[in-house]
Amino acid sequence: MVVVGYGMAGARFAEEVRRRDPAGDRVALTVIGAESHAAYNRILLSAVLAGTMPPEVVALHAPDWADTAGVDLRVGVRVDAVDRAARTVALSDGSTVDYDALVLATGSRAWVPPVDGLRTETGALAPDVATFRDLDDCAAILDRVRPGAPITVLGGGLLGLEAARGLLGRGCLVTVVHPVGHLMERQVDPDGGAVLAKVLTDMGIDVRLGRLAAQHTPGDGLKLDDGSHVPAELVVVAAGVRAETDLAASMGLVVDGGIVVDDALRTSDPRVHAIGDCAAHPGTVAGMVQSGWDQAVVLAGLVTGADPAARYRGTPTVARLKARGVDLAALGETTPSDASAEVISLNDPTRDRYAKLVLRDDRVVGAIVIGFPDAAATITEFFDSGAPAPVDRIALLLGRANPDGGATRSPADLPDDALVCRCNTVTKAGLVAAWRAGATGVPGLVAATRATTGCGTCADKTAAIADWLADLPVEAP
Repeated sequence: MVVVGYGMAGARFAEEVRRRDPAGDRVALTVIGAESHAAYNRILLSAVLAGTMPPEVVALHAPDWADTAGVDLRVGVRVDAVDRAARTVALSDGSTVDYDALVLATGSRAWVPPVDGLRTETGALAPDVATFRDLDDCAAILDRVRPGAPITVLGGGLLGLEAARGLLGRGCLVTVVHPVGHLMERQVDPDGGAVLAKVLTDMGIDVRLGRLAAQHTPGDGLKLDDGSHVPAELVVVAAGVRAETDLAASMGLVVDGGIVVDDALRTSDPRVHAIGDCAAHPGTVAGMVQSGWDQAVVLAGLVTGADPAARYRGTPTVARLKARGVDLAALGETTPSDASAEVISLNDPTRDRYAKLVLRDDRVVGAIVIGFPDAAATITEFFDSGAPAPVDRIALLLGRANPDGGATRSPADLPDDALVCRCNTVTKAGLVAAWRAGATGVPGLVAATRATTGCGTCADKTAAIADWLADLPVEAP
């Protein structure tokens, strides 16, 4: 089996295959990656940009991972062509790899809006323009960063705001230009967006809403569509991504915004699968890492025969803004389109807080939570578990209600199936099982389960469970 793409989805798929087939008796794996780096956690790029994590810490695999796992790993090479009839993959280094099954995990690429001056005549980015998508982008941005430098970020979505906050932490004078009337419009409603804008403005970020970049002048900055000028030594483009489908299209596969796949993650060619950002499935939202990881688990079960009935049914949307000093979570259905939903909100812009609950049939199906970290954790648990919401909705909004009705919850009170690490689908039971198998302490639990290695927001809960386990009698939790 050949995997094209050694990003987060491709790397996770390879891991999941080897988890089910450790000796490679059922599946021989070749993984091809265009980047020269080992796979790394793109979720943590904002921490690299902010300087809170060195680049080597975000690596997903140790240098000897491929040898240990029995994987033929080829990095720094591109796939030039795929011959579906001959079932061969031609690589940029002149070699050819045969396949019986092919997995496309080609990811996505940064989209650069067609603004005059952002690109040179050859199509390359202008010297003082950078995208924010991978480790090389981080390096390019950091080469231009200095305290007091005016930097403009194009895009007020998750990635753009994380970049802006990281650059602010470097001492830069940051402006965010966003074409919509409120920030993070894909996840947050206008009231929540207004609170978020106030939080960022109070930090020192200049937020320009409802404005388009009209022209970029190197060394000067941006002219906006209202005629105003934004000085910028560097323009960081975080305006969205597009699925990387060029290879799939050249192969004659069906493409519609992404590589179209069914619930078994098969493309229009049953020998070819697609996962991650490049895949188009009704249950996915573009750019959400967990979708790719969930797909990797399903496909690994299928190709190894460990779970022939596995099917991908979609991934609930949970977005967290990973920016220092900003607590924001957005879950599921945040803007219901009909009157059948129950909606409760609390808007406290003076104190930089906003919370909104969306319920159907007494279950939490969506939420926006800004400035209420305890409430975010509690509401997420209701969202994940599907437990009936308490009658006192305000208590839930404030984080004072739990699925079992208690006022506060220790690790002992959590049910075994409570989801601790959403990014890696690690439950309390999974942590307990890893502990019993000898993975003591937080580092051991992280190594055994990957908890905390996604967005990192579960670090405190994982540590609390580790402390609880350490205090239990040896015989059993």
